[in-house]
Amino acid sequence: MIPAGPVPQTAVGVVASFDFTRDRELWRWAPPDVSLYVSRTDAVSLADSFELVSRLNDPAMLTRPTREVARVPISAPVVLYCCTAGSFVGGVEREHALRTAMTDAGAPSAVTTSGGVLEALGVLGARRIAVVHPYVDPIADRLVAFLIEAGIDVLSSRGLGLESRVIGAVDYATTADLISGGDHPDADAIFVSCTLLPTYDLIAPLEQRIGKPIITANQVGIWAALRAIGVKARGAGQELLRH
Repeated sequence: MIPAGPVPQTAVGVVASFDFTRDRELWRWAPPDVSLYVSRTDAVSLADSFELVSRLNDPAMLTRPTREVARVPISAPVVLYCCTAGSFVGGVEREHALRTAMTDAGAPSAVTTSGGVLEALGVLGARRIAVVHPYVDPIADRLVAFLIEAGIDVLSSRGLGLESRVIGAVDYATTADLISGGDHPDADAIFVSCTLLPTYDLIAPLEQRIGKPIITANQVGIWAALRAIGVKARGAGQELLRH
């Protein structure tokens, strides 16, 4: 007997930073009828973490990879820039400029990880948050500044102080300790920054243990991209995905 199918697919374009290593995690939030088409930015030097994310904050870096996923035959109806620091380090106005660069390059709709963070916090009604991250201080300071500029009250910020080239080696245990130790009693939610941190299997159990929503970089990016085309992300027990 010949099986039915395959299931018709909706394309979602993903422009990832050249050093992104969590492709498999992104797919876990995608429903069976969505395929992710990933392109990467050009490589930049890993020698200085702040310089690296500043280079990834240049709208011109997104033109070529956006075209690769927005044009025929892929023709993705939405493109996500999957890089947290690369989308917040220049502030709110630069995040807008990144999305404009993507639509100018052919994306019918464009979202960024940092823009998804603000969208998710709005949906959750979370105005006071605790932030955890893996960054060195100059990048962490820009993260807090971005959130404050967007009207978010950052009650606490806790980090690992890692250079960008080693963040990809962080495991679940280290991430869980970072989240658990980074909560603030008055925070409405916890935001876990950086698309290189693994978080999928931590979100639901830590939300239950801590008693408040936890949003993470890869989660909000895919959630926002799918939401832009009217599709729900998958993730059992994750509070954001109830919205």
